[in-house]
Amino acid sequence: MAAAASSTTASGLQDQFLQLLVAQLQNQDPLNPVSDADFIGQLAQFNQLSSLQSLNANFSEMLKFQQLGQGSSLIGKTVAYTDASGAAKTGVVNRVLSDGTNISIQIGTDKVGLGSITGVS
Repeated sequence: MAAAASSTTASGLQDQFLQLLVAQLQNQDPLNPVSDADFIGQLAQFNQLSSLQSLNANFSEMLKFQQLGQGSSLIGKTVAYTDASGAAKTGVVNRVLSDGTNISIQIGTDKVGLGSITGVS
C-alpha cells in the first residue's frame, strides 16, 4: 500500500515537473531563450529525481523482505513482547503475517509487530 502511494506521489511529481517544463518552454522569450545548458540541467535533475524515487521503492521492498525473513526465523521460538496495552508477555510464535505494508507475527491470538518484540529464547 505504501509503495502504491509512493508511486502515485512520484507520478504526480513527475507530471508537475513536466507541466512546469512545458510551460517554461512555451512562455520563454524568443529573443532570449533558455540556454541548452540550463535545459539539459533541468532534464538531468528530472532524471535524477526519477532514479531516486525508483531506488527508494526498491529499498522499501527489500526492507519488507528482510522483515519477513526475520519474522519467519522466529516461528516456533518463544519471544517476549509488549502487547497493545503495554503489558509484557511471552509466547511461542505461530506464524508471520503481512498486511501489504507491515510485517507482524502471531503469538496465540495476539498479532505483534516486530518492533514490539523485547527478547527471543
